[in-house]
Amino acid sequence: MHIKRAALFLLFLPTVSSAQKIIGGPFVTMQVRGTATITWIVQDSEATVQQSGSTTPAKVYPALHTEKTTLTGLAPNSRYDYTVANGALKGSFKTPPAANAPDTPVRFIVYGDTRTRHDVHRRVMEQLVKAGAPDFVIDNGDQVENGYDAALWPIFFDIERELLRQTVYFPALGNHERNSSYYFELLQQRSGYYSFDWGNMHFSILNTDKPAFSTLAKERDALWDEEVRWLEQDLLEHQDATWRFVGGHHPPMSAVARRQEGNPHITALMPLFEKYKVQATFWGHDHNYQHYLQKGIHYFTSGGGGAPLYDVDKPPAGITQKVASVENFIQIEVHGSAIHIKVTAIDGSTLDEVDLKAK
Repeated sequence: MHIKRAALFLLFLPTVSSAQKIIGGPFVTMQVRGTATITWIVQDSEATVQQSGSTTPAKVYPALHTEKTTLTGLAPNSRYDYTVANGALKGSFKTPPAANAPDTPVRFIVYGDTRTRHDVHRRVMEQLVKAGAPDFVIDNGDQVENGYDAALWPIFFDIERELLRQTVYFPALGNHERNSSYYFELLQQRSGYYSFDWGNMHFSILNTDKPAFSTLAKERDALWDEEVRWLEQDLLEHQDATWRFVGGHHPPMSAVARRQEGNPHITALMPLFEKYKVQATFWGHDHNYQHYLQKGIHYFTSGGGGAPLYDVDKPPAGITQKVASVENFIQIEVHGSAIHIKVTAIDGSTLDEVDLKAK
């Protein structure tokens, strides 16, 4: 397979001043074929806050903003190198295969729940990067413990720097982002849910955090109904894709006893997945690894990015393929109508493997 490579050198004015520093990125998002947005995060200044009369150490909150540029007319199945901020940052990314080249091999990675335990998050990322640069990654959400806390985002970007600068990033919104404006601005998301195509695959990424939609129950239900209608239309219009995947944060089933039946709005989507022949779904929220097979659909939960682990103390009977309370990430290799899925633990060992064939 021949992959074209192009060098892309980007120079911007004004440059980062002495009062600013780059604390995140660069990374690429790409939801429209042939178009990509390169983003990096800049700290302009900071606020130091301490409770009056307290001996507790002051906390520093950075003032953050994004710098970005959007590229168009990109060639398919090509790797682009780029520099930004007068060469201060370097990165690269690969574009999807052409629509008429469905057999072009693709490799992507799914992981999530990186909030808290930053040392563990860093170890997971080191193992993930060691596995080799994927064409793109899907982050199942809960990037940080509190999306409103500006001090947490520089930590996230520092730990993920090596991965993000060499791939394309597709995030999902977790409950710990709390629907904050930082999530949407820093990660360049216009909406909490979206879809994208990559080669012969179609992905529908959901905003599953229904409780954060509104303080009013009626409005929450209306917004969720609107998202479900979008999902059904999205799946209907992509029945010609070889592979149809759905992802988001909250899973439809759980091996964690105290969390079972906790996401009825997602469980209620399962007949829709069956109707429109979704082959696999990817979720987070439970801090462990779970794999189920029901009515021909594989349900994967990978919430082992660094958050405190949960026990897998009550696996659902009859559908459980594999559960493990360990940090992990999922590697997916696509070769036309065949897929190989390999799940890797934080120590590099293999947790699970499965081969899928498109029907």
